[in-house]
Amino acid sequence: LAVPVKLNTRMNVAKSAYRVFSANSSAACTELAKKITERLGVELGKSVVFQESNRETRVDVKESVRGQTIFIIQTIPRDVNTAIMELLVMAYALKTSCAKNIIGVIPYFPYSKQCKMRKRGSIVCKLLASMLAKAGLTHIITMDLHQKEIQGFFSFPVDNLRASPFLIQYIQEEIPDYRNAIIVAKSPAAAKRAQSYAERLRLGLAVIHGEAQCSESDMADGRHSPPCVRNTTGHTGLELPLMMAKEKPPITVVGDVGGRIAIIVDDIIDDVGDFVAAAEILKERGAYKIYIMATHGLLSADAPRLIEESAIDEVVVTNTVPHEVQKLQCPKIKTVDVSMILAEAIRRIHNGESMAYLFRNITVDD
Repeated sequence: LAVPVKLNTRMNVAKSAYRVFSANSSAACTELAKKITERLGVELGKSVVFQESNRETRVDVKESVRGQTIFIIQTIPRDVNTAIMELLVMAYALKTSCAKNIIGVIPYFPYSKQCKMRKRGSIVCKLLASMLAKAGLTHIITMDLHQKEIQGFFSFPVDNLRASPFLIQYIQEEIPDYRNAIIVAKSPAAAKRAQSYAERLRLGLAVIHGEAQCSESDMADGRHSPPCVRNTTGHTGLELPLMMAKEKPPITVVGDVGGRIAIIVDDIIDDVGDFVAAAEILKERGAYKIYIMATHGLLSADAPRLIEESAIDEVVVTNTVPHEVQKLQCPKIKTVDVSMILAEAIRRIHNGESMAYLFRNITVDD
C-alpha cells in the first residue's frame, strides 16, 4: 500500500513588491523623484501624465501594479491645482488597478496655510485631506507641515519628516564663523522654530516684533455691517464687552544682533516681502551678514528679483519644491538635497521597520 504523504499546506508568501511613480507632468518636477529612486536602487514606474487640450488631466499606468505597494512622489510646482489633480487621478488609477497600498510622498503639502477658519472662509487643507483619502491614498509622507496639527485632518497615517538636520548641517559646514551667528524669528509666531535651531546650534535667539502680518490681518468684511432690523424676543438690553482693536507696535528687535551673522529661519518662503523688510531692520541694527533658511522655497512672483536687490546675502532652501528657474534669476538662492531622508522613509515603510530613527532627538514642540 502506498503511504500517504503529508503535504505542507502552509504557503511561503513572498513580501509584496513595491513601485515608485511620479505623478508630475512637468519634467522639472520629476527631478526629486529620480534622485529618490536612484538612492533606492529601483526604476521609476512607467506611467504617462499629461494635460488634454481642454486642460483635463489624464493618467495612463503602463505596468501592472496588482497587489503591490505603490509610492507616488508628487512635488508641487507653481500650478498647484494641476499638481493636485494629477495626484488625485494617479491615486485613483492605481486604486482601480488593484494596488495593495498607495502611499503619497508629498514633500510640500499644498494649501497647508489654509488650515484655520477665517471669517466666512473654509479649512481647505481639511478638504484636500478628505479628497486624498477618497482617491485611494492610505498613507502620506510629507515634510515640515505648516502646522503639525494638520496631521489630525487625515483618516490615515501621516509621517511629518523634518528638514532641520540638513539645514543645520549646512549652517555648520557652509557658513564661515557660524559661532558668531544669532538665530532670528521674523515674527513672534516663528519663535518656537527659531528656538529649536538656536538650542541645537548653541546660539543666541532674536525675535522681530511689530512686523505687519498680512496673512493674519483682521480685515473688514460683512460681519461689521449693521444687522437687519427684525423683531426679536431675546434680551433687548444685553451689552457684550467690546473687543479692542489690535494695534501693531513700532517694529523692534528683541535681542542683540550687532556685529553678528543673522540667520532667519522659517518653514516656507513664498512672498519675500516680510523677509526683505526683516533683513533691512537687521542691517540697521548692526548685523553684517543675513541668511534665510527655509524648508520650502516657493519663491513666487518677483521673489528672485526682490532677493537679489535686498540686503539678504543668501537664501537656503531644500528641493521639496522645484525652483531651478528662480536660481537662474538669483544666484543668492542655494539648494539642500533632502532626497536621502525621503528615500529612507520609503524603504522603512516598505520593509515594516520603525520610523523612530528618522525622528531622533525631535521633541513634540519641534
